[in-house]
Amino acid sequence: MLAGLNPRSVFDLGCGNGSTAAHLAANYDVVGVDASNSGIEHARAAYPHIRFDVATAYDELAGTCGQLDAVVSLEVVEHLYDSRLYAKNMFDLVRPGGGGVISTPYHGYFKNLALAASGKLDKHFTALWDGGHIKFFSVETLSQLLNEAGFVDLHFARVGRIPALAKSMICCARKP
Repeated sequence: MLAGLNPRSVFDLGCGNGSTAAHLAANYDVVGVDASNSGIEHARAAYPHIRFDVATAYDELAGTCGQLDAVVSLEVVEHLYDSRLYAKNMFDLVRPGGGGVISTPYHGYFKNLALAASGKLDKHFTALWDGGHIKFFSVETLSQLLNEAGFVDLHFARVGRIPALAKSMICCARKP
């Protein structure tokens, strides 16, 4: 999905233990940030050739890291209270003409209906998972979030299972 953007530099927003950043570093200059001190410690130890910093999606990252050609943020937005600030900061990190790749668990009408009919809705949307998912996105709501931030040309793919019951969705978006 990054190939269409032809990036040289990639920002991994919510990089966790650094494994995605390490994969990307084979082809791009990469910077990764995560709010977890232990995650960043692990990333730095495992991949010392990559820049990793402790920071959150709420921080003014473009001011400290500059702008890059692309931002990748995998399975992060669903954990955040302020998804609009996240999207704004992601937009600010991207150079004009660059783009973002965002993944999040998929939630749509038929998947939610199937969860309810199977009796698994309560388990799926549990409030008892510390640090768990607090926002649940459909294609429509993620599109609205990214469009409000200024991204255009959104393209979605659903992954895992059949499309109507997809586990996650991936969105590629461009900054004009």
